[in-house]
Amino acid sequence: MAFPLDDTPRITLLEDDAELREDILLPGLTHYGFHAVGVGTASALYETLQTNAPDIVVLDVGLPDADGFSVAQAVRALLPRIGIIMLTGHGETSDQVRGLSHGADAYLVKPAQVELLAATVHSLLRRLRGRAAPVPTKRWHFDAKDWCLISPMGRTVALSKTEQRVMSCLASSLGQLVTREQLVAAVADNVHDYDPHRIESLIHRLRRKVASQCGESLPLTAVHGKGYVLDDERRPAD
Repeated sequence: MAFPLDDTPRITLLEDDAELREDILLPGLTHYGFHAVGVGTASALYETLQTNAPDIVVLDVGLPDADGFSVAQAVRALLPRIGIIMLTGHGETSDQVRGLSHGADAYLVKPAQVELLAATVHSLLRRLRGRAAPVPTKRWHFDAKDWCLISPMGRTVALSKTEQRVMSCLASSLGQLVTREQLVAAVADNVHDYDPHRIESLIHRLRRKVASQCGESLPLTAVHGKGYVLDDERRPAD
């Protein structure tokens, strides 16, 4: 499968567990705004890299036709500037050290939550693209292009497709009321089949996610029975 010709981050996933690959990781990465394709063997990965190099390779350590550490080393030699994230069911420090010494940029223990994997991809992409890490400011920053929210302390929260739509809607009307109907229109493919009360649950999960990952509260005020106002005092800069 070829990647689309745009600047959306491209990921190739090497995972021999077809169910994990096709039903969890690939849909999850797509849900967080990445172009992701998957292969099940090291030989298929090498063939793909020859003609369709991604920005980042995510690979499992345990493979049917090769050793994951050797694959990481070979990929690094083939494409020195590529990003490599390794997944493994073993969390021993020695394995992590071995993975990093064989060319990996990051090492996650399975079962790795897609949210954590997405955040790791965002962090690695900043390094690969020569961007400085977010620095503390007095404002929240919503990055619509990279599907992430950056807190005043410089902490990054990777956003899902639905969360990105919600934040885009709120950030476009800073300091103003955004009604539940407007939020429904932003996230629903069919507003007539969408229960508007789901917005409250979505906002609750987003608040909790931001607080958990940033240690800071999103400056979002609920207006009872109407909608929400994203505070303009420490506003996200588009």
